[in-house]
Amino acid sequence: MSTLTAMIWKPNVTVAAVLEQDGKFLLVEEETSQGLRFNQPAGHWEPGETLAAGAVREVLEESGYDFAPEHLIGIYRWPTPDGATTYLRFAFCGRILAHHPERPLDSGIVRAVWMTPEEIRTTQDRHRSPLILRCIEDYLAGKRYPLELITHYE
Repeated sequence: MSTLTAMIWKPNVTVAAVLEQDGKFLLVEEETSQGLRFNQPAGHWEPGETLAAGAVREVLEESGYDFAPEHLIGIYRWPTPDGATTYLRFAFCGRILAHHPERPLDSGIVRAVWMTPEEIRTTQDRHRSPLILRCIEDYLAGKRYPLELITHYE
C-alpha cells in the first residue's frame, strides 16, 4: 500500500444488532445491487451519536422494534471481496422493548423476519456479508462484553 493510500484510507464504521426472541433471530431482507439479501438491522454510524445509540436507531428504522443494548458482542473487520471497501462493525445484543408494526421501514428494507439459526445458516448465499452469521455464532457462543468497554469523549 502506498503512503498516500494509507493516509486517505478509512474503514466504513457500521453498527448492528443481534436480537433473539424464542430461539429466533431478527433479520431484515433488503434490496441491494446483488438482489434481495438478508442482514441484521445494521447501518452506518452517524455523527453525534454513540455506537450503541446508532444500533438503537438502526433497529428502529429497519425493523420497527425498540431495542435496549446490553452488551457488545464483538468488533468485526470485513473487506469486501473486491477490496474497495472495508467495514468495521460493532455488533450489540440486548432486549427488545416494543414493536411498532405501523412504522414504515427504511427505504430498501422489504421486511423484518425472524429466523432460526439453522434457517440463517442455510440462507448464507443470500447474506449481505459473512458478518451476519459470524455475529450470531459469536452470540450463541456466549460472547458478551460490557458496554463500558467503549468510551466516547465529548
